[in-house]
This record gives sequence, C-alpha cells and structure tokens, in this order.
Amino acid sequence: MARTGDQRSSSAQGYGDRANTLAETTEEHARLSAEIARHNRLYHAEDAPEISDAQYDALVRRVLELEAAYPELASGAGAATAVGHEVSSSPLAKVRHEVRMLSLDNAFTDDEVTDFVGRVRRFLSLTEGAPVAFTAEDKIDGLSCSLRYEQGRLVRAATRGDGEVGEDVTANVAHIADVPQRLAGAAPDVFEVRGEVYMERAAFAALNAAQQAAGAKLFANPRNAAAGSLRQKDAAVTAERSLRFLAHGWGAASNVPGETQHAVMAQLEQWGFRISRDLVLCNTLDEMFAAYRRIADGRADLGYEIDGVVYKVDRLDWQRRLGFVAKAPRWALARKFPAEQAETTLEAIEIQVGRTGKLTPVGRLAPVLVGGVTVTNVTLHNRDEIARLGVRPGDRVVIQRAGDVIPQVVANLTRTQERPPFAFPDHCPVCGSEAVAEAGEVDVRCTGGLICQAQRTERLKHFVSRGALDIDGLGEKTIDQFFALGWLNSPADIFRLHRRREDLLALEGWKERSVDNLLASIEARRQPDAARLLFGLGIRHVGAVTARDLLRQCRTLEALREVAEKAHGGDAAAEAELRAIDGIGPSVVEALGDFFHEPHNVEVWTDLLGEVSPPPFEVATRASAVSGKTVVFTGKLETMSREEAKAQAERLGAKASGSVSARTDLIVAGPGAGTKLKKAAELGIEVIDEAAWASIVAEAG
Repeated sequence: MARTGDQRSSSAQGYGDRANTLAETTEEHARLSAEIARHNRLYHAEDAPEISDAQYDALVRRVLELEAAYPELASGAGAATAVGHEVSSSPLAKVRHEVRMLSLDNAFTDDEVTDFVGRVRRFLSLTEGAPVAFTAEDKIDGLSCSLRYEQGRLVRAATRGDGEVGEDVTANVAHIADVPQRLAGAAPDVFEVRGEVYMERAAFAALNAAQQAAGAKLFANPRNAAAGSLRQKDAAVTAERSLRFLAHGWGAASNVPGETQHAVMAQLEQWGFRISRDLVLCNTLDEMFAAYRRIADGRADLGYEIDGVVYKVDRLDWQRRLGFVAKAPRWALARKFPAEQAETTLEAIEIQVGRTGKLTPVGRLAPVLVGGVTVTNVTLHNRDEIARLGVRPGDRVVIQRAGDVIPQVVANLTRTQERPPFAFPDHCPVCGSEAVAEAGEVDVRCTGGLICQAQRTERLKHFVSRGALDIDGLGEKTIDQFFALGWLNSPADIFRLHRRREDLLALEGWKERSVDNLLASIEARRQPDAARLLFGLGIRHVGAVTARDLLRQCRTLEALREVAEKAHGGDAAAEAELRAIDGIGPSVVEALGDFFHEPHNVEVWTDLLGEVSPPPFEVATRASAVSGKTVVFTGKLETMSREEAKAQAERLGAKASGSVSARTDLIVAGPGAGTKLKKAAELGIEVIDEAAWASIVAEAG
C-alpha cells in the first residue's frame, strides 16, 4: 500500500515539540501542514520524494496529536486528512473515482491497536465479550491502483491521485502480468479491484543498474521506481519495467461476492488476482499481535518492501456502519514498523523563522543512513530542548526516526566534553529585531512582525498553500522571487499579478505557457471557498476546521467580521453567538477581535476582498429532513453509539450539538434522558425517539 494517512516529514526543518498552548500549537500545525502538502506533491504527483515513509508518517502523526489536543485545528481539507495529491500537472488523462480511494489511520504500538479495537466496539455498541474478527495482512509500499471490471472485462485502471481524481493508466496496467484482462468465472456487472502496484527488490536493482549504464537518473527506492514506471505517458516504457500487482480490497461494485472481508478476498484470488500470502483472520487481540510480529519477523526475507500490517474489520455490514472519517475508514488500521537509530555528528545548529515569528532550531548532521534512508537534518524543537540535551556543534549524537517521533536527537554522547554551550539568539537572524519568549511560553519569537521578511513571505506561502487557496505555480521559490522584486507584499497583490504579464515574461525561466498557467491558476481563485480564504489569512488560533466552523455559523466573511468586531467591543450577545459554536473558545474569539481591531489587518482584509468574491459558505451533504438543523442526542441509544449517531447527522446535513438551546431544532431521546428533555419541553423543541431517527436516516438513503 502507498503511504497511509498519507503521512511524511521533510528534513526535519521547523518541527516543534508538543505545544503547551493553543497559540504555539496553531503555528506548529500550520507549518507542518504546509510541509505535508509539499511532500504529498513531491511523492504522489512528481514521484520525487525528499524523505522516507517513516519520516512522513511521523510528521502526520504529530499533526494528528496536535489536532487531538486542539480539535478546532482539525479539518476535512487539512494535512492529516489529505489523501494523495491532485494530478493537475500530469500528462495522463484524469479519472474521477466513483468511490473515493481513501488512506488509512496509523498505529505504532500494541496499546494503539487495543484502542482501535475498543473504538470499533464502542461505535458498534458491542459488549466487551462480543466477538469481533479482523483480517491482517502485510502493507506493501507501492502505488495504489484501482481496476474497474465490467461484465468481467478490464475497462479502466486509475491511480489514486488525491482520492477523488486519479490518472488513467489502463494502457500501462495491460503490461502487468498479475492483472487479469478478464476475470476467471462469473463476476458482477461492475467491480473495482483495488491494490498496490510495486516493484520487487531484484527488479529494482536491475532497473537502477540499467539506468546507471545509460547515464539516466537513478530511482531512490522501489516505490518510486514503480510509481514512475506506471505513470509513463508511453506505455511501452512501462512494458520494459517489471511491475507486480497485489489486490487488497475493492471500490465500486454492483454486487459484493461475500459478507466478510476474508470471503471477498478469497473470491478475488479465484478471479485470478494475487492477494497477500500472509492474509489471516484474527479473532482476538493476541492473534492480531501475533500476526504483526510474524509478518515483521519475515520482513527481511520478502522479495519486496513492506512497512507494516493492515487490520480490517471482517464483517462487511459492520464496515458499512462504521463508515469513514475525513480521510480514512473507521474499520481499518495500519500498524507501522518501529523506530531505527544511528550515530552521527551534529555539524551545525541553524535557526529558522516561521510565519508567526517562531525561531526554530534545526540540527545539520553528517549524513547517516538510518534504515535505508540518508538523514542530514534533525529537529531540535526549541531553546529548552537544546539545553536539556546539552547539544553543541561537534557533538556525537544518536538520532532516531520512526512513526512515533519526528527525526530527532535521542542522546548526546559527548555532552561531558568541555565546550561552551550553544547560545540561542536573542535577535531575529532574518531582520535583526529582538527575539523574546512571552510569559509562560517556551518558544522564542521575532518581534519584527510584518517588517520581517521571513514572516511576510511565510504568510504568503501559507496563503497559497494547499489547505488555503491552493494556487498552482506559486511555490516557495516563486514567492521569494516575487517578494524580492517588490511584486508581492500582501495577499491581494497575488491577484494583481496579471498586470505584470510582460514583466513575468522577461524573467529568466518564464515562458508564455508557464506565465499563462500561473495567471490562470490565480484567476481560478477569484471566487475562493470562504473557509479556505479565512484559514489562509493566518489569524492566530484559526485553523482550517475552526474557519469552517465559524463560517458554517456566519455564512459570509463580512458577517463574521461584524460579529467579531462587536464581540471585541464588549457586545455580550455577539460573544455568546461565537462561543455557542462547537469548538470555539475564548482564545479564538479574542484572536478574531484582535485581528479586526488592528488597522493594518483591516487594510489587508479590505484590499483582498476588493480582488476576490468568496460565495457564502456551504456544506455539501445529502439532502434530508434534518438538513440545516441542529440535532441533540440524549439518553442511552440502544441500536448505535452516540458517535455513530452524530456521524449520521453530519452526513445528513445536520449539526450535532451536545447542548440544548434556542437554536436546537430536534432532540433524539433514548431511555434515561433527563434535564435536556425538560429544557426541550420548556423551549418547545421537537422530540423523537431512536426509531424515528432511524427512519429519517433510511429515507435519506
């Protein structure tokens, strides 16, 4: 399987430790999200990754930790929910998946697997002793691919892409011997087989030997070689490469030939597909752990790369009930392999300045191979971590990279040698402004604000990043170049670049096509998603999910500004309106008020809205009798868990709230409902039972 969670880390630039406040967390979350977006593009769209899977897994894991601590940072469009990368620059035709190709959540310990099983039980409202079977299989490190069969004949093959849209590789897949052109025996009218295209180690070595002999570029690893080979515009090139395919699931299907995961996988094998030789059915946690250790122990003897084990709930009716979160199914989990360590020399400590002014130390290492990946940079987190480790340039250190931590120093082998300690700067290395740590904070920040080039350019980079406006062609180097030329100083300047078309054409490396593509990408964002625009402004504490929650309530940016200004001015009703939004606390309300109270911010805001026209915010959901309504579940639900009920409400376009207020439209009450029912009666709110709710869900389809 390709990168799960679709997760990675760069050379550890700008990574922080666990934040102590929401302010610190918001900054770290935004920075890591931008890194993830960049690595997704390098990995999925360009087949040119800069880092390992374990490093990427660690980066996303850190983002998920931050979102768990501060749910307002989580986003359906954020880093931790990103699936692959869009294929806008691919020469191959695009294919829209009938059923999304999602990723998987990750685990790294036995305890996390235990928690996963517990979550499944709770969601399904199962008793502790009720049996729950899971399949377990090795997780191949390849390129995800979907094969669509109609009347048993292969009609289309597509890569995952961003999960919604992939690339048409039908002609290329025809050269993979493991992919049958016709299914053996009777088959449904439509059935999409999903699996991994990969290259075995021996084939990878032979390919790189041939590349070297021809003076061509070498591939970094078998996964990159497989991806580059499959995504060739000329299928004849693919035919020359030794690719394999292993099936692990399915997508759209007119009929599913079985009631369990295990049974359907057996049918895929009968149809002519290769499935994992290690696929087993596990009825207990001990059996799940044993399967993981058996596969891990045999990893070195395999002819191909794997990076973990995948568990899936076996019963398909339970899979359907469990459903999905933004990027992954609730019924599956990838258990990743553990950390690896190595010893090297810390050659230098450099300070980087983020878009909010945070000074982040990065260690430059003598290159060292850790588990097949060359590591040259490592996070040092912050000033306190440097002091704790006692690290200085020249020290011998032990570094670790793994799924559970970002590449980091875990031991200083020469800290007792007499050398002066590292002097953390008290002035910004970019603009020279004073750098201080606010009371109660660990991080040191530049006080230069918008006069600091690092902050200004980083804010622009955040504004055009994938989670924000996602403008193709405005990469980090281009932002830096245009800023240096004086063309970009604020977000609105981006939308005035069309006035500089002739200037752009005069720049080295810019041709008419690239200029026109850039300007077209910018024009395509003249009516941006309002939540993305709000997130892109980088308002402190307003992450991607918080932006969507605010606009789900306020609908328009101007309405949000109005209520935020009133709240800042002491209007209790306006503050209460914002605080009534789930996940919005006093820090968000204060940050919004402060933002709109600052004249420079209002100037930037007004200037930007003079260039763009975001439509009112809408949430795409299924139409139902409760669309647009606020629903409260109370009492004991007997046929589903509270979590499952809330997920159903959100799918039907309703908002699931935990408290009853005048804004509540419907109460779903189970046995034992108490004070909420009394309050509902006082407010005249409609109350239904669980059976009536099930009817509403069934009617929506």
